[in-house]
Amino acid sequence: MEVRVDKYLFAMRLYKTRSIAADACKKGRVTMNGVPLKPSRTFAVGNKFSVRKGPITYTFEVLRLSENRLGAKLVPDYLRDITPPDQLELLELARLSAQANRDRGTGRPTKKDRRDIEQFISDDYDSFLDEWDEEE
Repeated sequence: MEVRVDKYLFAMRLYKTRSIAADACKKGRVTMNGVPLKPSRTFAVGNKFSVRKGPITYTFEVLRLSENRLGAKLVPDYLRDITPPDQLELLELARLSAQANRDRGTGRPTKKDRRDIEQFISDDYDSFLDEWDEEE
């Protein structure tokens, strides 16, 4: 038995829809032995393939085949994740850098923040003008 690449990627929950899986194949994000796969290509048991998502490239081995979408608990019976540790380190570094850039919950200033900033700026500006007038 053989299964189309786009159907298998969808069934193994690597992509949310089959059309997204097909688009990923067309864009060259799904490869086998360094060769981009077309959506219509077929997988067989024992094949190893890579999927590039974001900053890292995941590597998987096909254990069993299924055309139907599986429950998340059943996926490990059909697909083995053999991603190298260095790729997983990249993922962890990306998570850490995202947390370091911005504190959680901070975003655009609120109205109160804006008023406080304007108050602070106007106080400094007024005191600067007062000092400048005294010098003359």
